[in-house]
Amino acid sequence: MLKNDLWIKEMAGNGMIEPFNEEQIRKGVISYGVSSYGYDMRVYDEFKIPRPADGKIIDPKNFDNNNFIDYKGEICEMPPNSYIICRSLEYFRIPRDILVICFGKSTYARSGVIVNITPLEPEWEGFVTISVSNTSPFPVKLYANEGIAQIIFLGASETCETSYADKKGKYQAQKGIVLPKI
Repeated sequence: MLKNDLWIKEMAGNGMIEPFNEEQIRKGVISYGVSSYGYDMRVYDEFKIPRPADGKIIDPKNFDNNNFIDYKGEICEMPPNSYIICRSLEYFRIPRDILVICFGKSTYARSGVIVNITPLEPEWEGFVTISVSNTSPFPVKLYANEGIAQIIFLGASETCETSYADKKGKYQAQKGIVLPKI
């Protein structure tokens, strides 16, 4: 069951999202803050950009951070037909009776940018690590401190039997851009 923006303001204003914007900010920026049934999160100003090299392979079971350049800035230019890894500006604490699904913003989608759809499980907390793909043949700018994705809250009628915290999930309480773990 989806809950409305008043519920989101009440829940999120109690430490579920930090920092929290009670209003949707839109003027001159890619929107962020409370939306009708969710929250538009922002992208932080730290990015991992692939460093292409002959013979290099990305292996999710043996991820090599040396395949990436660490970049910090207000604007990140994504290479064409590539991707970057970044994180949310907001820190999330998901209640035990809520599941969150993350979708990319249409402003970026219309520019050929796809944000990986990812769930935030009950009792997960941390900064969201975001994989962003540029499917266009052109470089695309990502704007730090502006909207990158919308998260939609799905409320349960009962609490889950086993939460992410109960499972001691490997991405619990992540603080920065967290690369794949096995």
